[in-house]
Amino acid sequence: MINFTDFIKVVPQYFIPKHLLSSGVHWFMQVETPWIKNNTIKLLTKLYSINLSEAVNEDINHYRHFNDFFTRALKPEARPIDATDNAWASPVDGIISQSTHIDGNQIIQAKCHPYTVEALVGGDINYAKTFENGDAAVIYLSPKDYHRIHMPTEGKLLSMTYIPGDLFAVNPATVRNVDGLFARNERLVIRFENAHGPFCLIMVGAIFVGSMQTVWEGKITPEYSPMLKHWDYHDANLIFNKGDEIGRFNMGSTVVLLTPESQLPELGQLKNETPIKMGEYLVRYPNSEQTNLNTQENSEKETF
Repeated sequence: MINFTDFIKVVPQYFIPKHLLSSGVHWFMQVETPWIKNNTIKLLTKLYSINLSEAVNEDINHYRHFNDFFTRALKPEARPIDATDNAWASPVDGIISQSTHIDGNQIIQAKCHPYTVEALVGGDINYAKTFENGDAAVIYLSPKDYHRIHMPTEGKLLSMTYIPGDLFAVNPATVRNVDGLFARNERLVIRFENAHGPFCLIMVGAIFVGSMQTVWEGKITPEYSPMLKHWDYHDANLIFNKGDEIGRFNMGSTVVLLTPESQLPELGQLKNETPIKMGEYLVRYPNSEQTNLNTQENSEKETF
């Protein structure tokens, strides 16, 4: 049964015009009037305890508007990329809100709200089968976090699908109480592959997330389309290295990671509610230490 605090946070979301409000926030975040954008930056920096000293440019007058500040670049030393061989780094700042094994095609959201991989990836049944009995992790970004998204590992971009949907908040209270939230909100399903096989990164939109964008297509939302859109990049040879920037959110939101069965089991075994920074060690491919040892032994044999 929903508790009173969750009730206050969640139930009104069913009735408010979420897309309209999000479009309004996006407009406001583009306002360039100095006194408006500077005071907004000061207010939200204090409200969310944003660490401005990490930014490449610490002078708020440098930013054209609040969105420019919100998606600010950080100093390289603020987010070093983990260099562990055969390991993933976190693609974002945030909290690991869920780490789970995929049971067949089912992902359990907050213990009692199952949804299918097919629903999450927009009804692509064949692609969803890739992740049957695989592993998944969900990382929640709050407004205080760094809002650029980076590659967790090296990979080739295969395709991307924009899936229209709702714009519920993605905070813990909403996750606990809205069925199939991540398969319900609008999202970008981004498909990659590397030497270990396919993997998927999903950007989930949320209320007041003024826009989602990628480095290869620019701004995807707004405008909010009622139609599914698909981009195919198989022949584009778009290859990204671990740590490369691939996209941006405004305000808080969520990234979902999916891997096939036995490819990256650690992804489904992370401790929930663990804070993490972009670039920090996340998980490692299994048997990678033995693989490296075998490679070294073979190299020594060839030497002699």
